[in-house]
Amino acid sequence: MINVLRSIAGFALPPRCAGCGRIVGDDLELCLNCWESLSFLTGSGCELCGTPNAHAICAQCLQSPPDHNGAYASVVYGEVARNIALKLKHGRRIGLAKLIAKLMARRLPAEPGIVVPVPLHRWRILQRGFNQSALVAGHLAKANGLPLEIDTLRRDRSTPLLRGYSAKERGKAVRGAFSIAPATRSRLQGKTVFLIDDVYTSGATANACAKTLKRSGASKVIVLCWARVLFEKGAD
Repeated sequence: MINVLRSIAGFALPPRCAGCGRIVGDDLELCLNCWESLSFLTGSGCELCGTPNAHAICAQCLQSPPDHNGAYASVVYGEVARNIALKLKHGRRIGLAKLIAKLMARRLPAEPGIVVPVPLHRWRILQRGFNQSALVAGHLAKANGLPLEIDTLRRDRSTPLLRGYSAKERGKAVRGAFSIAPATRSRLQGKTVFLIDDVYTSGATANACAKTLKRSGASKVIVLCWARVLFEKGAD
């Protein structure tokens, strides 16, 4: 009976491409056009901020080193990557978190660590109903056998949407916005933290989170995200 109902549902509501909405063969699948339009990042480029086609450490990171120990994105932020991120974040397509986590896993360093999502402020969670980074973090941790610390990092202060802000303004907006839950502090000691976010733009949020985590005992903070903005268009 369950299989019959699934067949009926599949006929009435066929699976659609996560990028463009075309009908595809299975859930959480991309059509060929959207798959080929994604620009996957391989790891060549700046060792700290992840900018491709740069030297081992780019000029910007030499001048102002980030507080984290590397930023690894799955894809370049483009039309399809943006559509997927927005459908998850604002379209409530929470199943896309599993697809994003699957594609992000290829950038996961081969070392032990704990998975910590970039938190949302409680009012933003009440409005949206979920934290997209936490959903991705959960799938990534489960699929790779890593401990998940969902409530370790907290956002104590609501921050504005950073789209349109300069790098300096972004840094100022998130300064002092994060803290560590006291009961979880001991679980950070000497650990490598895989900090999970959806989009990396200027690195202001990642830096603020990394600084907070390291002050509380983390030995390294490696940023893992879905998409990396390469041109200063900002992210939604």
